[in-house]
Amino acid sequence: MGKQLLLSTGAQIGRTLGRPAPLPTTEPGLLMLGREINSRLEPGRRDTREWALLLESTPSASTLSPGAGVPPPPRDFTDRLTVVRQLKREATRPAKGRSRAALLWGPPGIGCGVTALYFAAEHSALHPDGQFYVDLRDVAGDQAVEPVVVLQRVLREMNVGPDDMPATESGCQDLYRRLTNGRRALVVIDHATSAAQVRPLIPNTPELFLLVVASGPPFALDAQRIEVPPLTDRDAKELLKRAAGAESVALAKARLPGILERCAGNGYALRAAAARLLAVRTPLAGPLDRPRSPDPVRSTVRAVCAGLPPATVRLCRLVALGNWPAVNADLAGWAADISPDDAAPMLAEAADAQLIQPLGDGRYRFRPEVCRYFADTAGPELGVPACSAAVARMLTGLLRQAEHAAHAALPQSWRVAEAPEQGEPYAGEAEGLAALVAERANLLRAVPVAEEYQHVETCLRLARALWPLVLKAGHWAEALSALRTAARCADEWQPESRTSAALHFQLAHCLGQLRRWEEAEGEALTAVAHERHAGHLLGEASSIEYLGLLHLYQLDGEAAVERFAEARRCYLRIVSAQGEEDRHLRRALALLERHRGRALWVMGALTESRAQLESARAHFEREGERYNLARTLTDLAETAHAAGDNAEALAHIAEAERLLPADAAPHLRYLTNLRCRCEADR
Repeated sequence: MGKQLLLSTGAQIGRTLGRPAPLPTTEPGLLMLGREINSRLEPGRRDTREWALLLESTPSASTLSPGAGVPPPPRDFTDRLTVVRQLKREATRPAKGRSRAALLWGPPGIGCGVTALYFAAEHSALHPDGQFYVDLRDVAGDQAVEPVVVLQRVLREMNVGPDDMPATESGCQDLYRRLTNGRRALVVIDHATSAAQVRPLIPNTPELFLLVVASGPPFALDAQRIEVPPLTDRDAKELLKRAAGAESVALAKARLPGILERCAGNGYALRAAAARLLAVRTPLAGPLDRPRSPDPVRSTVRAVCAGLPPATVRLCRLVALGNWPAVNADLAGWAADISPDDAAPMLAEAADAQLIQPLGDGRYRFRPEVCRYFADTAGPELGVPACSAAVARMLTGLLRQAEHAAHAALPQSWRVAEAPEQGEPYAGEAEGLAALVAERANLLRAVPVAEEYQHVETCLRLARALWPLVLKAGHWAEALSALRTAARCADEWQPESRTSAALHFQLAHCLGQLRRWEEAEGEALTAVAHERHAGHLLGEASSIEYLGLLHLYQLDGEAAVERFAEARRCYLRIVSAQGEEDRHLRRALALLERHRGRALWVMGALTESRAQLESARAHFEREGERYNLARTLTDLAETAHAAGDNAEALAHIAEAERLLPADAAPHLRYLTNLRCRCEADR
């Protein structure tokens, strides 16, 4: 419906100016277009009333709504008072034209994230309009996170719903700034890895405080850089007492100097040592108190592993090989080649030992530095063949889940594979799509893992199974990196094939939704060329059709009509080759008629537009396609309204409303606004 509003606005621009005028992509261009439109408007004219109503109907989130807030800090938080004071100083200093932002940094496990949580809890009164927290570990492993993904994650925390979420980075940044303008709020971004990820979040209002947490060296961000130092021995002892209890620490008095030396003031290492002290209540000699490495995290993990069952340590090593955003019993079972029921207690045991963090619902997450340790030691400890086999099992399990879910989500689509024989099917479209959305981080991570381990076919099949995720669930920016990896892999191993064409098509779709028009057109042209080389007429026609849609959404109706005519010729060649027109081809041709009707509407060719749309309407009525029929009726209402026939437009609106389910809120809202425009014009 956002595209429908875009086309409606484009058509109105054309009527006002008397010529087509593609929407500019820059702010100066938009201002120039706005001034030109304004110069044509006069009080009392239809165009003036139409613009007022159209702008009033434009959805905009104008209020900041607090979300889940910042997670609570651990009860054993100790010291860091100097760092907290520095944060408060930055949050409360006179603005003097400078944004309030801080970059909290330090070595892995030192306690940067915990310090940020403590600051938020201790000084919540400074931010009465809300505290918002995003942990970038939730995305696909160590893949680069695009700024638009970070912006959308922040906006979701601010309770911006999917229907109101802008598609582009600039749109998200604009909404973020409008929501936070003048608001006394705190935004915490944990585990950022580059300035580019968080630069769009730099406040443009002095009341907002941005706190970025980096595990590792600082990066060049326009923010106050604050280092988190190691804890002193005194504070380290205090943390041990709070985490393990004074009695446990007293029992380990003889070993305490060794523990402190090995932990080196590292918060994670100290908490892991505390967990070990609780688990072993009698003073034992051994690796727990012998420093072996200058890295306190690795030294601590090694010591903790010495006190765990070998099977649990083996499971951790194998499942860490993928650097997965989330680990559950299924994934761990595939890694260790055991049942999920056997894997579940091992994961719980590893969590108790501070090796993984529970996320709820039976899911866990490795700390990045702990995951790296296990992955680095898996080969030397278990052997390369065992590691390769574990990765293959995990990828196979994820692929089966993905293909079952994709087939359930789009059961009639030729763009997704048939459901595999092995694995559990999903009950229906909603359940399949929900499964893809829930598992998307691991599935997106699986694509580069499969490429790294040279499981080429698995890499390509995983990426193709993402199609419902980008078509129906809108996770375009998140999917870009995985799809680029898969397209590159296809170009190398299966060049100019149906598979490479399909992946370039998916990339084009994502880029088009993000309004990166030039990139999207390049990918769509590549898809057309590869489908043509592979002799796949259906894919060629579909890719040409999408090129037409790209032109349409850029308000270039003439170029769109040409592409739709070219796509129609391709579809008719399939009909000619088959000797008959099957149901799917009739549907494809009807959709083309609808697209052509919309392009003609944007061009102002209203009579021709109505003829195309009426033909599409007749098809969808015969086939009982309520959704596409409602969409076509909405187009007909727009066309009739543009022609001044508001009675006909209102009839189309009423019929479309009867066809739509109650949960089609964006479409119903759009029809309500269109009705207001029609009634005001009567």
